Amino acid sequence: MIETTAETGSTNSDLAARLATSERVPEHHWLVADRQNSGRGRQGRKWNDGAGNFMGSTVVYPAPNDPPRSTLALLAGVALHEVVAQYVPPPARPQLKWPNDVLIGGAKLSGILLEGSGDAVVVGIGVNLAQAADLPDRDTIALSAFAPTPDRDAFASTLAAQWEEDLARWRTYGLSPLIARWEAAAHPKGTKLFAEVAGEGRIPGAFDGLTEDGAARLRLDNGDVRVIHAGELAFA
Repeated sequence: MIETTAETGSTNSDLAARLATSERVPEHHWLVADRQNSGRGRQGRKWNDGAGNFMGSTVVYPAPNDPPRSTLALLAGVALHEVVAQYVPPPARPQLKWPNDVLIGGAKLSGILLEGSGDAVVVGIGVNLAQAADLPDRDTIALSAFAPTPDRDAFASTLAAQWEEDLARWRTYGLSPLIARWEAAAHPKGTKLFAEVAGEGRIPGAFDGLTEDGAARLRLDNGDVRVIHAGELAFA
């Protein structure tokens, strides 16, 4: 089910507020907003709420036998990549950057924010369909740069269906197939990156794939491999 609202502060916050009142928001229920006035991304960044863009959230209730809930970040990236690829004609190609940024030509297309709420995880996704904000620290892009702007509601329906399918795969088959799909959609191994790690600053290296539990492997200049479990990777 896709529920729409004309304007709200944040779809993530709205679903978290419902959960806090013990409302059982069902899985595969999406809350999609035309506009957000308090949208946010990882590390407290503000997310562009341009008219015509996609801004929506859903809920997952991880079960004891499910893979670690932290890997839902990878799952969200893979599902979104599958949908976005349908709207990007060759030779352009969307790519994933750990853990779940979708980029086109190195420019940021989307943002994904996962937040715990009791026994649930709220998954928020924003995608530049019609317009992209000008940001001082990174390039951005919208799908409208490649073809007519996708219809927001049609995009929402496609994403909801892809998410339902991939969530079932995650539960049924575990992490190995997910990690293989993620690596196939990412920039090549050897890509020069640096990790932003709290308390350590920038750590330069080269992308060396993912570990079996979904952490990023960064090969340092001295040949050692640093495993990044938390933080952010950026192109060097």
